Amino acid sequence: MTKVASVSLFFVFCAGILIVTPGFGQSPPADQAAAPAHDPRIGPLIESLNQAKTIRETALSPDGKFIVWGVGGRGGSGLSLAPFDDPSAAKRITACAGSDKGQESNAVFSPDSRQLAFFSDCNANHKMAIFVADPAGSATPHQLVKLNGFAKEMQWSPDGKQLSFLYVEGATRPSGALAAEKLPSGVIGVEGLEVQRVAAVDAASGQLTQITPPKLHVFEFDWSPDSKKLAYVAAPPPGENNWWVARLYTQPVDGDPTPILDPPTVAGSLHGLQIAVPRWSQDGQQVAFIGGLMSDQGSTGGDIYVIPAAGGEPRDVTPERRGSPAWFVWLDDKQMGIAEIKGGASHLFVYDITNHQESTDFNLTLPGSVGAGGLMMSVATSNTNNIALIRSSFDSPPEVWAGELMNLRQITHVNDGVKPLWGKAESAEWDNEGFHVQGWLLLPAHYDPAKKYPLIVEVHGGPSSAVVPRWPGVGYGPVPFSALDYFVLMPNPRGSYGEGEKFTQANRKDFGYGDLRDILAGVDTVEKKYPVDDARVGLTGWSYGGFMTMFAVTQTHRFKAAVAGAGIANWQSYYGENSIDQWMIPFFGASVYDDPAVYAKMSAINYIKNVKTPVLAVVGDRDGECPAPQSFEFWHALRDLGDTTELVVYPNEGHGFVNPEHRRDVLERALGWFEEYMP
Repeated sequence: MTKVASVSLFFVFCAGILIVTPGFGQSPPADQAAAPAHDPRIGPLIESLNQAKTIRETALSPDGKFIVWGVGGRGGSGLSLAPFDDPSAAKRITACAGSDKGQESNAVFSPDSRQLAFFSDCNANHKMAIFVADPAGSATPHQLVKLNGFAKEMQWSPDGKQLSFLYVEGATRPSGALAAEKLPSGVIGVEGLEVQRVAAVDAASGQLTQITPPKLHVFEFDWSPDSKKLAYVAAPPPGENNWWVARLYTQPVDGDPTPILDPPTVAGSLHGLQIAVPRWSQDGQQVAFIGGLMSDQGSTGGDIYVIPAAGGEPRDVTPERRGSPAWFVWLDDKQMGIAEIKGGASHLFVYDITNHQESTDFNLTLPGSVGAGGLMMSVATSNTNNIALIRSSFDSPPEVWAGELMNLRQITHVNDGVKPLWGKAESAEWDNEGFHVQGWLLLPAHYDPAKKYPLIVEVHGGPSSAVVPRWPGVGYGPVPFSALDYFVLMPNPRGSYGEGEKFTQANRKDFGYGDLRDILAGVDTVEKKYPVDDARVGLTGWSYGGFMTMFAVTQTHRFKAAVAGAGIANWQSYYGENSIDQWMIPFFGASVYDDPAVYAKMSAINYIKNVKTPVLAVVGDRDGECPAPQSFEFWHALRDLGDTTELVVYPNEGHGFVNPEHRRDVLERALGWFEEYMP
């Protein structure tokens, strides 16, 4: 995401809308100041959250002798390298001189383990560049090539001759739908498109070549074992919109692409679904990938399929799993190492694709997350049967762990001494309408079973996603409410990952109905076990969770206050407003023009007169996924009906907020809203 410069703020009321805009050197009169009073409890809480360092990545050298990890955030990130057997001997690997700080990331070892490449903006004009270092040496890394654009996901070709990556030449923003949208101008959908391609740099000369064609936006790629071909998932631009209809391609490095799989036209269980994580088999004869109903690129879950590299019928090698694979690697032509979400936890195991059997010797469930953020599960591997991964949970901040799967040891200690300020986390499970549902419950920080406490229900985004225990990051989320003595329930209702594809697909054409019943059953389950004050149950969520918040208050009066982040009020108008309408076809079954009734059925605006709950709505003014007009429409209706509501629009923010002052403001407003209307 882009870094938003810190600006002074002033606040303007306009017909009940609070718009936060850049300041111009003057303050508003006191009676116009609409910012919430700073809650004295929030500052120490945020300071405590920010004490935990973010670990962005980790990698192992193929020979198993070295391990590298990256620590830092938007203010600067650095890379540390250590012998695998002696992590305490870690040293910084950097292109920055002296005390200079920059963004350095995506460290990858060459196949022979003799070189370490990484991205860095530590150069004369702070442009992103690729640097190469000798992991066993002491010399300063040397610059291989300077780039002019946005690059990510670097990897070596198997022969070690090329460094490849996803590249948007001349980019004005990071790729993806989470970043703030460019302001519209010119011929919409034609001008100003930024296409992400696979680029490669000759490891000897630094010569850069774009391999994939400009007519295809590439999302993920992998090299064939002989370094002569690529397999990749791609679609015509704009990339932000067309990932949901992407195809699987193979392409000779010096040739043209060939589509080998088109999910909208393929028969069987994969028809109309999404694909991710392409991986060549070790003999180069097959390509495997994850296919499933996925609502966001990068939030991966589904079944693993295998298809001949020359094309043919895809074969589901993980049928009927009660989990959602999110990452895998070929171990040989019959076995895979898989990481999946299962029952709200991370499950790592070795799997035989011929007999569909899990290994009993290499099978590990971790009650936490695996990976650097979100649901982008990832595991580093070597040729020595060792792995490395980033682990965190509600109880433990992120650290790197490594070793054999069943004998992992902690490698880093960057967050020693950081302790949670919130309460104990428990897995909650219940059955509803034939489904087994799981969620996570945080107890109040100062829990006393003799007292009653309010409950906040937080619905995750997606809907194809899941709550897995993770140390809270810069977005904070619902965890701070536990620190402030609320129960916090984070359910994984139907539509979520973790219980298999049937469960994930169970809310198709049914948004807000079955999943809401699952959530309400979860509230009942918690109230039977814990002293929850049923008169003080609140609801919140972001993105799909924002929609669920808006929709739920039209269907039930169970929630006494609600905060809707980047919500969706009207699926019919939303179809024509957002920049990612292709995601809707797999979930709704048709476009709004072909089946308006299914969109109307699930639109909160059509039941708006049922609302009795006070609702606060917050949104970014440049959100392309859940555009601000959706929040305006919901707020406007409630205001006209005389209901209690407020709308806050944040400038220069996309779907994922980047300005720390805005994130804090959202948290303070949400807390103030719940405390005012659930006193």
